[in-house]
Amino acid sequence: MSIQNATQKAADTAHQVADDVLSTASDAVKSTRSAANNSLDKAEQGVRRVREEVDPMIDDLAARAQDLASRSISYCAEASERARRQLNQAADVTTRYVADQPGKSLLLAAAAGAALAAAMMMSRRRSDRY
Repeated sequence: MSIQNATQKAADTAHQVADDVLSTASDAVKSTRSAANNSLDKAEQGVRRVREEVDPMIDDLAARAQDLASRSISYCAEASERARRQLNQAADVTTRYVADQPGKSLLLAAAAGAALAAAMMMSRRRSDRY
């Protein structure tokens, strides 16, 4: 075997090994790309599945919140109406009492005014000490 043949054979073998390495690397890149695409597809399916499960829950929670808000508004309106009726009723009772017993009403008003004035004077004395 001559040196030229040996050199040629070595060059051919080196080309063959390089081609094999290139082919293997190319296959590895394709395989990795395919695995990555599959992983992305699975992740996307998972996200879709979670969204399909969560969307109805969010809609349900929003409906419940809306219902709660409506009931709260209704309750507040009813409570306000009750308070207004009770206040009007108390005003009517007071007006009737004053009309029926003006002397007692005047004495009660004077006593309440005096008690309020006394409480205010005592409050001022305490605050003046400190």
